[in-house]
Amino acid sequence: MVVHIFSPIGRADTSIFHAMRPSILRSWRFRCLSVLLTGFLVASACSGSDGENENTGSGVDGDDPGEPVYGGEVTYALEAETSGGWCIPEAQLAISGMMVAWSIYDFLFVPSEDDGFVPYLAESVETNPDDTEWTITLRDGVKFHDGTELDSTVVKNNIDASMGRYPNRTSLLGSFTLANIDTVEVLDESTLVVTTKVPWPALPAYLYGGARTGIMAQAQLDDPDTCDRELIGTGPYMLEEWVVNDHLSAVRNPDYWRSDENGNQLPYLDRITFKPVPDAQTRVNGLLSGQYDMMMTSAAAATETLNGEAAEGNIDLVQSSTNAEVGFMMFNESRPPFDDQGAREAVATALDRSEYSEVVSLGLLETASGPFPPGAPGYVEDTGFPTYDPDRAKELVADYEARTGEPLEFTYLFSSDDDNVRSAQFIQEQLSEVGIVMNLKASEQAALINTALGGEWDAMAFRNFPGGVPDGNYVWWYSGSPVNFGRINDPEVDAMLDAGRSELDEETANGIYEDLNRRLAEQVHFVWLDWTLWSVASQPGIGGIYGPLLPDGQEPSKGFGTGHPTVGIWNAN
Repeated sequence: MVVHIFSPIGRADTSIFHAMRPSILRSWRFRCLSVLLTGFLVASACSGSDGENENTGSGVDGDDPGEPVYGGEVTYALEAETSGGWCIPEAQLAISGMMVAWSIYDFLFVPSEDDGFVPYLAESVETNPDDTEWTITLRDGVKFHDGTELDSTVVKNNIDASMGRYPNRTSLLGSFTLANIDTVEVLDESTLVVTTKVPWPALPAYLYGGARTGIMAQAQLDDPDTCDRELIGTGPYMLEEWVVNDHLSAVRNPDYWRSDENGNQLPYLDRITFKPVPDAQTRVNGLLSGQYDMMMTSAAAATETLNGEAAEGNIDLVQSSTNAEVGFMMFNESRPPFDDQGAREAVATALDRSEYSEVVSLGLLETASGPFPPGAPGYVEDTGFPTYDPDRAKELVADYEARTGEPLEFTYLFSSDDDNVRSAQFIQEQLSEVGIVMNLKASEQAALINTALGGEWDAMAFRNFPGGVPDGNYVWWYSGSPVNFGRINDPEVDAMLDAGRSELDEETANGIYEDLNRRLAEQVHFVWLDWTLWSVASQPGIGGIYGPLLPDGQEPSKGFGTGHPTVGIWNAN
C-alpha cells in the first residue's frame, strides 16, 4: 500500500498562544503548548514545503499496512553518524542522533498532534498562575534498562546535568538553553518542582529539547568514561551494539512501560538497526534494493525519486511539513566579511531564490520569507527580505571593497551529499556574476556542527527553526548563546526574544514575533531558502511510523523535524 501523508505548514502552530492565556484549571490536560525546541541540522540543499496538501493520516499510523505484528527487525538508514555519542548533557544530536534517542530513551514531555507538548514520563504537570512554578508528577512503575526505578531524584539529576550543575558532567548546550530554570526540588519519590526565573510557558518544550533531553539512568549519568556509548534509558529498545560509522543495533525492551491503545505490550519489533548513510541517493538505492527497510530524507532529488517509486507501488511513503524547518545560508557575523551588513545584503540580492527553488529544489519546495512558516506565530508573508537585484548587489560589492580595501570573498561550508553540492554550485555561480568570490568546502555533517560551534568559518548551509517555535529560537539567536552559531549580536533581537518569552497575551506575543521576523530580514542575519518537506520511506508491510496513541489518548505529532518515535514500528514481512 502506498500512502502519501502531507501536513500543511504550521498546522496547530498557533496553539502556542492558548497555553499563554490565564486559566482557572492549571493541570496540563487543560493547557496547550505548541512550542518546539528544534533540533539543529546542517542543511540538506533543499529544505521546504509547498504546504498545499492536508494531512490525511488516521492519527495512529496513517501508513497502516494492517494490524501490528510482533517480532522481526528493521534496518533504518539515517543521513549521518552521531560520532559524539549519546551522553545527553554533552551530546550534539542532529536528526540522526534524535532517531536513536527516540529508541533508547524516553522524555518527560513529547509533542502531540493537537495539544502541543503533553506528559510522557511525566504523568501530569501543574503550574502556578504565572507559569514560574511547575509541579511534575512521574509515572509509577517505569524502569531503566538496568532495572533501576525512575524516580524524581534521577530526573532532577538529569535536569541538573543538562544545565551543567551536576558533578562530573559538562553541558555543551543546556547551560544556556535551560538557564531560565532557577531550581529543581524533589518533593517526594515521584514529584519534583521546577521553578523558573521568569514566566516560561515553553518549559515542557525545553524539557523535550527537540528529542535531545532523554532521561538517562543514574549509572550512565555518573560514568565519566563511557556515558557517551553505554546507553541506559527507559526507552522501547536497549542498546545491543554500536560500531561507529557502520551501525547501531538495539533490541526490544521486554519490560517497557507502554502498551498500545488495545493493551498490547510495546514495542513490536525484536530489533532495530540504524545505518549511517550520508548520501541521500545511496539511501534511496539501498531501500529500493532491499538493503534497508526504512529511510528518511529531506533532499529534493531523493524526494522526487521516492515520489515516483511510491506512485508505482514499489515503496510506502509518508511525508510531512508539519512544523517545517527552514533551509538557509548562515553567516558568521563575528568576523569579516559578514560582520558587515552590506556584505550580507550583497549576497542576498545576488541570489535569485525563485530560480533556486526551481533548479535546486526541483520545484517541490516553497521559497521561505523568514524562519516562521505560514500559519505559525510570527509568520509574515513579506518580511522585507531583500529581493533579487544583481545591479544592487554589484553596488554593494563595490561599496564593500571601497570601504575595506578587500575583495568580497568567503568560504562556504556544506555537507557533501549530491543535493548540497548542487546547491552550493548554484549559489557560487550566481554570486560570481556580481563579483563575489565564494569558495566551496564540503564536509561531513557531524564535522560541520563542530565547526559551527568553533567559529572558524565564514558561511555555511544549515537547516533549523521548525515552525510554531518563537521562544524555541531564543537559544539560536540570543547574543552570547553557545548555539547562536552565526554570532548574531543584535540588541533589538535580544529585546524581542526576552519580551516574547514571557508574554502571555496572544495578540501581543504574535506582534513581537512578527517584528522579530522583519528585523532578521532587515539586518540580513540569514539568507532564507525554503521550508522543509520530510519523507520517511519504507518497504511495503512496515507500519507504525508515527507510533501508537500517546498515553493520554492523544495522537502523536505528525512532524518529522526532530525525528519520530520508533516504539510503534512493526514489520509484517
